[in-house]
Formats: sequence, structure tokens, C-alpha cells
Amino acid sequence: MKKFRLFLVVALILCLFGCNSAPAPSDSSKTLRIEVIKQLDHASLNEIADAIVAKLQELDAADDNVTIEIFVDSGQNDPSVLKQIADQAVADKVDAIIPIATLAAQVCTVSAEGSGIPVIFAAVSDPEGSELTGIAHVSGTSDALNTAYIIDMMLAQNPDLKKVGLLYSLSESNSTKPINDAKAILDEKGIAYVEAVGNTNDEILSSASVLISEEVEAIFTPTDNVVMAAELAIAPLFAEAGIPHYAGADSFVRNGGFATCGVNYTDLGTQTAQLAFDAIQNGIDSLEDYYLVDGGIITVNSETAEQLGIDTSIFASMGELVEVTTTEE
Repeated sequence: MKKFRLFLVVALILCLFGCNSAPAPSDSSKTLRIEVIKQLDHASLNEIADAIVAKLQELDAADDNVTIEIFVDSGQNDPSVLKQIADQAVADKVDAIIPIATLAAQVCTVSAEGSGIPVIFAAVSDPEGSELTGIAHVSGTSDALNTAYIIDMMLAQNPDLKKVGLLYSLSESNSTKPINDAKAILDEKGIAYVEAVGNTNDEILSSASVLISEEVEAIFTPTDNVVMAAELAIAPLFAEAGIPHYAGADSFVRNGGFATCGVNYTDLGTQTAQLAFDAIQNGIDSLEDYYLVDGGIITVNSETAEQLGIDTSIFASMGELVEVTTTEE
């Protein structure tokens, strides 16, 4: 009996010694929950969302003390759906919300007010005009378009340009400034323009037909999500009519549009994800109101160019030239 008690005492001592010598579990590990909200589903916003997710997964893998849970939803371009998703994210007390595109950013900004949750928007073309600056819990990335450069591209392709079509949606606030800029520049150059608008796919298709009947020689669309959603349907109409469609993002070009000079949306999504991570780790006070993502990449659809009979080398001296073909993504 004494030997048994002695064994228990020794075993207890060894256990205590072993426990004390083992490394203490880290209490610094944490799980971050990040909600990504697309305004709607189309090539540009999907590309941005994919890049955000990829960067967050990279940050997760690089830090053993951090686990990042990512949730991706689409608001279907419906303010009530966007609000429902944003309100739920706030109720779930996520660590950050990343809305993609202007309407989504505006809705999320309101939903997160007073919650302490940072809102890091992606691809807002005009943060000031959209009233997304000077707000304590908001920052993000802007894909502001260099409209003058797009018109320079038109003139490089057609120095005798006389009439331009402006195709956009009245429901897209981010289209307002570049369209006004385009009007001012065209007026200054003595080039006529025809405006055509729509808020649904059918209306955009109808407006595209109007511009073709007006015999415009080129068409300009800014980073307009409504037009982008219809690009696969309208691009063949423009190409068949011999009218190059210049747009505000490479996703239009990948869906059949002719050309753009703008930002790389994979780069923009990557930068946005890093900003969201920094806002969580260091506080959103460490960020600026927003960050303008550099453009300078000229993207041309080689298939559309061939159908239009345009030599894409005319843009080679204007920036980094990237040729793509039409996809349905």
C-alpha cells in the first residue's frame, strides 16, 4: 500500500513537471470574419471579389495566429437586398465589410454606422460625389476613370471623329462625373454626341439600337454596372454596325467591347483586401479616405478589333497594351 502511494506521488510530480515544461498555448490567435458584398454579379465585380478572397486567404495562410472567415454575397443591384445583407453582417458583428461598387458602398456605410465595423469599399469611381468621404468608419479604393484619355484613344483610332454615342444608366451615380467630363471634352473639341440611357438590360439594348440608328462613330460608357451586365448582348450589335465601343473597365472588353484604358481589377481587389486587413489590425484611423488605383493599362479585344477592321497597334504608344478575346465570364 505504501509503495502504491509512493508511485502516485511520483506520478503526480512528473505530471506537474511535464505540464509546467510544455509550452503554454497561444492566447493571441483570433478569427476574423469578413463580409464581401457585391452590388450585383458581372465580370468586373466578380473579378474584384475573387481577388479579395484570394488575398485574404493568402493573409490567412501567412499568419499562424489569424484565421480569416470570408463570406461573399450579391445584392442583385437591389437596394433592399443590399441593406438586408449589410444589416445581417452588422448583426453578426463581422470584423469588416467590403462592399464592391458605389450603391453597395453607400448602403453598407449607412448600415454599419455606429457599429464600430470598418467599411472598406472597392471600385467606387467617385467617392466624393457619392458622399463616401470624411466618414470615420469608411475607406476604400477608387477606380476613377481618365475620360480624357479614352477620348484621346477614340481620336487616335479615328482622327476625323464627328459624332460619339454616350451609353449609360441614370441609376448609376458613378457614371455621372465621367459622362459630364465626356460632354465637356467633346464640346471643347467640337465633336457632337448623342446620349442614350437605360436602367435594365432591355432598356440598354433599346438604347444601343438608338445609337446605331443615329450613326455614331464611336460609343463611350464609363464603369457603369448596368451597361456592363448587358455587354455580351450589345457588343455584337456594335461590332456588326462597325462602331467601336470604348468602356471604363477591361471586363467590358472581355465581354466583347472594343477597348478601354483603366485599372486592373485583380490588382484593385488585392489592394482592397489588404486595406481591410490593415483596418482590422491597426484601426481604420490609419487609412486615408480612399486610395486611387493606378490605371494606364490599355485593353483591346482582338476579335472585336478584327471584326471592326482596326489595327490595335495604334494604341501601342499610349500605354501598356493588353489584347484579350471575348469570354462569357
